[in-house]
Amino acid sequence: MATVVQTAAFPVLFIPLFLFRSAKDTSTSTNPPSILVLLLIYFSLGSVIALDNWLYSTGLLYLSASTYSLVCASQLAFNAVFSYFINSQKFTILISNSVIILSLSSALLAVDDDSERPSGVSKSKYFFGFICALGASALYSLLLSLMQLTFQKVLKRETFTVVLEMQIYTSIVATIVSVVALFASGEWKSLPHEMAGFGKGRVSYVLTLVGTAVAWQTCSVGVVGLIFIVSSLFSNAISTVSLAVTPLAALVIFHDKMNGVKIIALLLAIWGFVTYLYQNYIDESKAQRRRNEMGESRVERSPC
Repeated sequence: MATVVQTAAFPVLFIPLFLFRSAKDTSTSTNPPSILVLLLIYFSLGSVIALDNWLYSTGLLYLSASTYSLVCASQLAFNAVFSYFINSQKFTILISNSVIILSLSSALLAVDDDSERPSGVSKSKYFFGFICALGASALYSLLLSLMQLTFQKVLKRETFTVVLEMQIYTSIVATIVSVVALFASGEWKSLPHEMAGFGKGRVSYVLTLVGTAVAWQTCSVGVVGLIFIVSSLFSNAISTVSLAVTPLAALVIFHDKMNGVKIIALLLAIWGFVTYLYQNYIDESKAQRRRNEMGESRVERSPC
């Protein structure tokens, strides 16, 4: 059920899609992709999302939260590799520093807690959960790079509606695949028992699922939007920063304890994030100077 929840709230995105859709939807391509190509892309990405969600859910089922977070921290390193080969991402010293520091920040935060095998979980299941979490991290990173490639090489549209469409259509496919898997595996039979055993009651159980599903869609739109605007690596870097910022939110909301390890992890995350932002600032400044030089050269060549 956890796999279904991660994509099932896609209908709420039709509201912003309707509000933001423009009749003058510009495109940088004179030959827009065919319906068949779009269907193939959305079906492929949606199926990968469903598989990735299942791997993440399975990994969390058999691993402790700290071990799970530690393994998932590897997704930024995977993303760096995929971005280099698929998206031709240029790696400067600042970007490399940012990737390393953010990964270390997440790893440091994860090992702060007890990472022993959860009680009742056998060694084989623990190993299976580890493989699932590691595979999910690699697959998620590949997915982000493929989305960036799709935006750049296939869709080539300049409006934000393309982000909503990407999220909606891939979520439709992922939800269908997840629901089919839910019934095929027979897991749906345990849902009434799970609902009845929820401490706050059936209504709270349903509201929790709905709230979680909407939150997942909000997060996913942000992730895909950052891919569209900046890059898959930047989007993943933001996600990694949030892992280190979580203890700070827990301190404010739940009055959780803030120990030295969490503070160091937070400072490392800020350092890595600021480094990445500074590299983007340098790149944008260079691009702006080139645009200004091109504008000046055109003015000089124009006839009087």
